[in-house]
Amino acid sequence: MPEHPDVRIGNAERSEALDLLGEHFALGRLTLSEFDERSAMASAAGTRGDLDVLFTDLPAHLTDSSATTRDDLPVIIPKKDPERWREVVMGLTPLVALVLFFTFDTWLFFLLIPAVGIVLFAGRDRHGHSTDSGANARRDEKKNA
Repeated sequence: MPEHPDVRIGNAERSEALDLLGEHFALGRLTLSEFDERSAMASAAGTRGDLDVLFTDLPAHLTDSSATTRDDLPVIIPKKDPERWREVVMGLTPLVALVLFFTFDTWLFFLLIPAVGIVLFAGRDRHGHSTDSGANARRDEKKNA
C-alpha cells in the first residue's frame, strides 16, 4: 500500500532524502545548482509528497558500474608487525621524559625524545623497513616463503 503524499515527515526522512540527493549528485545525475535547490527543498519539506517531487526524474536505484559504495571498499586489517615495538617505545618516550623532568627537575630529559628516535629509526625508511639491502632481501624471502 503506497503512502499517502500528505503524510507528515520528520527529520529522519529529510536526512534520508538529503543523503539520497548527495548520492545522485556524486553519480553526476544532478548539477551543483540542482543539488543545492533540491537540498533546500528537502530541508524545508513537510510532507512525503514534498520529498517525492524531488526524485521524479531520478532513477529509483543508484546502481552505477563506476560508483563505489562503502560495501565495495576493501577492508584494511592491520597486520601484526614484529617491528611495531619501535613505534610503541617512541610513543612512550615523551611520557617517560615528562616523568623524569618532574622527578629530577631538569629539562635535559626532553633530549631523550630525539635521541630515542634516532636510535630506533636510524637507517630505516618511512615505513620502518631497514635501508640495508641484505635486510631487505631477508624480509622479502620471509614474505615469499
